[in-house]
Amino acid sequence: MPPPVKLAIIGGGPSAFYVASRLLSLLPLKDPMSPPLRVHMYDRLWAPHGLVRYGVAPDHPEVKNCTNKFDATATDPRFRFFGNVNIGSTPLHSIPRALHLPLTSILNNYSHLLFATGCTMPTLHPAIPPSVYCIPALSLVHWYTQHPSQPPPPALDKITHLTLIGQGNVSLDIARILLTSPSVLRQYDVPEHVLEVLSRSTVKHVSIVGRRGPLEAAFTTKELREMINLPEASMVPIEPTLLTPPSGVALTRQQRRTLELLQKGSKNRPGSTPKSWSLHFYRSPASLTLPSSASALDMANLTLAHTHLDPATHRAVPTGETSTLPTSLVVTSLGFHADPETTFFDPALRHLRSSAGRITSSDGSALKNMYASGWAANGAKGVLASTMIDAYAVAGTILSDIAPSSEAVTTAAPPPPETEMAPDELLNRRPDLDALPSEIVHGIKDGMVTQYDDWKVIDAEEVRRGGALGKERERMGWDEALSFIALSRARP
Repeated sequence: MPPPVKLAIIGGGPSAFYVASRLLSLLPLKDPMSPPLRVHMYDRLWAPHGLVRYGVAPDHPEVKNCTNKFDATATDPRFRFFGNVNIGSTPLHSIPRALHLPLTSILNNYSHLLFATGCTMPTLHPAIPPSVYCIPALSLVHWYTQHPSQPPPPALDKITHLTLIGQGNVSLDIARILLTSPSVLRQYDVPEHVLEVLSRSTVKHVSIVGRRGPLEAAFTTKELREMINLPEASMVPIEPTLLTPPSGVALTRQQRRTLELLQKGSKNRPGSTPKSWSLHFYRSPASLTLPSSASALDMANLTLAHTHLDPATHRAVPTGETSTLPTSLVVTSLGFHADPETTFFDPALRHLRSSAGRITSSDGSALKNMYASGWAANGAKGVLASTMIDAYAVAGTILSDIAPSSEAVTTAAPPPPETEMAPDELLNRRPDLDALPSEIVHGIKDGMVTQYDDWKVIDAEEVRRGGALGKERERMGWDEALSFIALSRARP
């Protein structure tokens, strides 16, 4: 029988849960050939599920159905979850009041380690640094999902025109939230304090700017269709020449559908609605000039460089022309990268150093029994389906190391022949399977570390409160959740 395996997973989002689920299902508890196994998941946030809870747009509840699978994974007695735990060096953007756990405590207590820490930092635009008039999209997303980082609410009652830089799904999510009536959003997982701010919003127009054309736009046709069908907003018509594909270019199905939707335009006639939105193709931010006074009526001036696609590289290059767009607020939505202070971060890749699911050293050697999955390993790209496929492959890699003779090893990815395994072992070869780092033991006792049973108590209460308000759920912040967990633990 293979030796006992004690796996620590850093990160509690979809990739982490998919890896855990796969391993636990392929190594059944009652199978005498399965090694003794423990899977302990750590997350810097007090609640599990990562981007599913704190990234998915509230009016897309169907995307969150994967949490049913995660709940099932958590019922396995070999699995444990520890929330509100920040592992490693303290990041610049740490979560307030999270318990700090040195990475050495993980290395000393576990035989295997998976990094599923995602990409938690927004990519900023060098020409328009953050200011009162320019914020990252992540700040808005974290605000309307009540993220524990507690970003301040936007001053929507002082904004009439908002400009989004980037034409991905996150940009369209934000535009849709701002252009949808709070009475419609109220049925979804939108906190009451967010609805209150949205009810006072004076936003009348949202501009969505992209440096390339409609064929290269990153948003999906589903998201575009939702924008086009907004009941209280209309789209500014796009210049027809921009929607004519180059001759001889074979379009994908999505590109054809995108052009058809843009040519058709919005359901509402332009100018017939109280709110509107527009797509600006072949434009790239060059500078942002702030108003001379702080009056709410004064707008900043966003200078946009006009671009065209280089036919050889398909990259956007400046034409030399510029135009100015007056706007109340610029929101940059240009993707995400891993926290530079995360262990094994590669500045060139902007995510962790890894190969075929294995963490590598600076010289390219795979570190024994150390793995990475999801955005942490591959960068901020893909959707839940691709995250699951990647996670299953990494689970296969782990399985090939811990039970190489198992019949379940079908999709394992061992190190490629040219990649040597680093000789030094950083982890504990023979850990106590059920022991926890002392910091976690004290953190649980002090009520600072949450477990999955705690989360299920909060989950049920949020759903109950939401039901009383006629909505999906009403979220708790960390302070309220902490008090509620303490009360639930005190009950006999």
